[in-house]
Amino acid sequence: MIPKSDIETLLECYLRIYSACHVPSPARGKKSSSVSSNQAVVLDNLSLTRGVTVLNLASHMGVAPSTMSLTLDRLERGAFIKRIKDREDGRRTYVFLTPDGDRIKRGQKILEPERIAALLGNLTINKRKQAIAGLRNLMEAANTLVPQS
Repeated sequence: MIPKSDIETLLECYLRIYSACHVPSPARGKKSSSVSSNQAVVLDNLSLTRGVTVLNLASHMGVAPSTMSLTLDRLERGAFIKRIKDREDGRRTYVFLTPDGDRIKRGQKILEPERIAALLGNLTINKRKQAIAGLRNLMEAANTLVPQS
């Protein structure tokens, strides 16, 4: 069993780091206005080269497949995604980013690199290495819960 204090510490640390390095909405630039924040989250879970099924994407986002399909329809009309039917199982559809979708995804910074650099600059080299190693460990654990997209 994981001690409650470890969970509370992770939550507190995550929220404080997010708050310190978060990009305020106006700083995200004009390009982000071409998609809604919900659509931007969907784009963030997609890749140019690795397809995600509509069902897996809907499940990951916590929405019904029909709701996800409506969002994907809008993104497809904007040429931000493409859907490709599985050749072996026509009921299965894979979703990929288009180059325009990838450009929007890369432009949707949630955390500001300059703020992250300042944060890391406040640490000694040893503490920075420990922090990065700890984050990599947490990422590996996260990948067992939710596959990387």
